Amino acid sequence: MSDLSPEILVLGFISYIVFLFSTTCHEASHALVAKWGGDSTAALNGQITLNPIPHIRREPWGMVIIPILAFLFTRGMIGWASAPFDPAWERRFPKRSALMALAGPAANFILMFIGAAGLRIGSAFGWLHWRPGEGPDFVIVTLYVLFSLNLLLGVFNLLPLPPLDGSAGIMLFMSESTAQRYLDWLRESSYARLGLLVGLLAFRYLYGPIEAIATNLLLRGHL
Repeated sequence: MSDLSPEILVLGFISYIVFLFSTTCHEASHALVAKWGGDSTAALNGQITLNPIPHIRREPWGMVIIPILAFLFTRGMIGWASAPFDPAWERRFPKRSALMALAGPAANFILMFIGAAGLRIGSAFGWLHWRPGEGPDFVIVTLYVLFSLNLLLGVFNLLPLPPLDGSAGIMLFMSESTAQRYLDWLRESSYARLGLLVGLLAFRYLYGPIEAIATNLLLRGHL
């Protein structure tokens, strides 16, 4: 923490604001799609909103304390949030539940594309400048963090391992009966709870190539 230069503090501030906004969009998308599918649990808890306060109240550690500590000690931004749902609704309508789960990563990928589009358009029209020997300006940093952080959040949450969104999203490709048997295992098996640890170990190997491909395709020649 001794090297907290003004530049690092500004990057931390930008990263946290982008994290807060991105996570709020992620959870609000879960809540909205669940309501469309017939489960108003999250909606009744006030989570169909881009106001981060209801989401922070539900997960203060994951949305405030851990992200700030993570940046101070690792220069990375990690954290979590959650949206409540009705388990009985999930079991009755597993495909609707799968769509609800996938709505969160979908929101992250939309934000990722917005960040990439902002960088490309700003560069093409000469609005954004990154002069040799100088650091990037505030807008460039914000757009790049929006791109990179949401790419990471979207990809990580798509891993088909509990409690990540991908573990429920894969029910979209199952029959109703298979999905219900899968849910019985997912919600009751002690092995399923190891999913997050497995996901974290696997992600460090998977994400690098994915990030390189996405950056090359979407930002090539603009950074």
